[in-house]
Amino acid sequence: MFSVTVRDHIMIAHSFRGEVFGPAQKLHGATFVVDATFRRPELDADNLVVDIGLASAQLAEVLGDLNYRNLDDEPSLAGINTSTEALAQIVADRLAERVHAGSLGAGARGLTGISVTLHESHIAWASYERAL
Repeated sequence: MFSVTVRDHIMIAHSFRGEVFGPAQKLHGATFVVDATFRRPELDADNLVVDIGLASAQLAEVLGDLNYRNLDDEPSLAGINTSTEALAQIVADRLAERVHAGSLGAGARGLTGISVTLHESHIAWASYERAL
């Protein structure tokens, strides 16, 4: 299996519902380093997994919809505890939509999977992996 990973970051504000979150139930900020990994079993005709420039640009656009926002105020996230795990899934799903729409180029049609990892710090991170 071949893979290419691109990296960006986001800064958000949010709060959580539920006693399990303790003080994080209050509004707080978070900065995440975000890795998006694209996978395929065979390289395309140009010996690529995916065009790195297109993958980077699409990740930046997906994250741009979340960056510097209070996620509690985002209608598309209403009722969701935007945990690191949930945000990884949201980013992966939005990237998958862009792959299917052709935004990562014709060569991306051979992609079989995406995983997204959000690094909360140097000691904690969460990932979500999905098929395409």
